[in-house]
Amino acid sequence: MLNNLSSLPAYLASRRSGKPRDMVAPGPDAAQLDAILHLAMRTPDHGKLFPWRFVKIEDRDAFAAMLEKAFIATNPDARAAQIEAAIAPSFMAPTLIVLLFAPQPSPKIPLWEQQMSVGAVGMNLLHAAHAHGYVASWITGWASYDPVVRNAICQSEEQIAGLFYIGTAGQPLEERPRPDPAYIVRSWP
Repeated sequence: MLNNLSSLPAYLASRRSGKPRDMVAPGPDAAQLDAILHLAMRTPDHGKLFPWRFVKIEDRDAFAAMLEKAFIATNPDARAAQIEAAIAPSFMAPTLIVLLFAPQPSPKIPLWEQQMSVGAVGMNLLHAAHAHGYVASWITGWASYDPVVRNAICQSEEQIAGLFYIGTAGQPLEERPRPDPAYIVRSWP
């Protein structure tokens, strides 16, 4: 947990995404998860439209059954091993949150700004989990784009922005390659 602002750069540099399949208990309890979600909501949101929603996946067996139905609908000839792999994410990590993009009608706030807001919520969710001592990961994959999954979880124009897995690291977290600033930072004029 962050004790003072002078340690903020080191704290931010220490955040890593964990592999959901390697996450173990404990995950956040109900009060911690509530705090994590409240922190995630503290994000830029031009127009105060709240173009995002959270779905707590509490019944993992029901979620797996829905994923199986969705996968088979798209892959009717799937073998048992393929189906198992498709539903395996249902049981990874102690906590699973689905972040939804919930576009709001607005004559002033373009869709692009609303999409950036949901991205900021996702990043805040990762940081909030880390601040509470957990590891988290933001995954999309086939289920995020599947129409059966979308119909089961989303309302109206909502779309799945990603699945967020939260738990305790069961394996050491790896540092992934980071971009060289020389290639992605430029000055103007």
